[in-house]
Amino acid sequence: MGTQLIEPQSPRLAGADERRLSIVEHLEELRKRLWICAAVILVASLGSATFAGALVEWLKRPAGSLLPRLAFFSPPEAFVAHLKVAVTAGLILSLPIILHELWMFIRPGLTRRERTAGLAFVWWGSALFTAGGAFAYWVVLPVCLRFLLAFGGSELEAVISISRYLSFATMVIVACGAMFELPLAVWLLTASGVITPQWLRRHWRHAVVGVVVAAALLTPTADVATMILLAVPMLALYELSIWIASAAAPRKAQDV
Repeated sequence: MGTQLIEPQSPRLAGADERRLSIVEHLEELRKRLWICAAVILVASLGSATFAGALVEWLKRPAGSLLPRLAFFSPPEAFVAHLKVAVTAGLILSLPIILHELWMFIRPGLTRRERTAGLAFVWWGSALFTAGGAFAYWVVLPVCLRFLLAFGGSELEAVISISRYLSFATMVIVACGAMFELPLAVWLLTASGVITPQWLRRHWRHAVVGVVVAAALLTPTADVATMILLAVPMLALYELSIWIASAAAPRKAQDV
């Protein structure tokens, strides 16, 4: 009898599930996770609808005395605006569950050490998004709104519909919250072996251009000060991401 060679198991597969899922099983798993997220968002949105009026008043505060009242120009506009605020609030409140379901979906492809970081992934993802939303609400929105609403001077009076104002405010908050998730995304990509700290450092100049473009898209004004206000923390987050990638890479190497 010939000697049968046993191929050594890959370090990455050693901590992963032994049975690989097929494409259909992956899609079924994704569908299940998406249904759970949708159900949680629906419940959270229904709960948020009970205090949607208070949320509207809270979102209007960054404008201060420059915008004492909002208007609506069609019968359903105020109702739809409150509904959008409730859905946005439900989405934000559901973020920990969404991150948990995302982690459970990608978890089988990680090493044993990486798979133990699920709680940190959910906690840091929620905390970073909250920090980004707070930065948008207390820093970006007041500066941006003061510039925009004072632009007309004494000749023009600001008459803004509730739907347009709320769309603007929630867009800035959600965009900044998503922007602050960059360090977490970099940690995940580095731990998975997709990118390296060296790659991030080599593409620093490209990152600067991308940050300026992103800041211009997130700031619907020609105000350079507001663009800088967004660009500076984005560059700081990119630099922080390089340090996080450097810390994640050795841990990955220890698993191999």
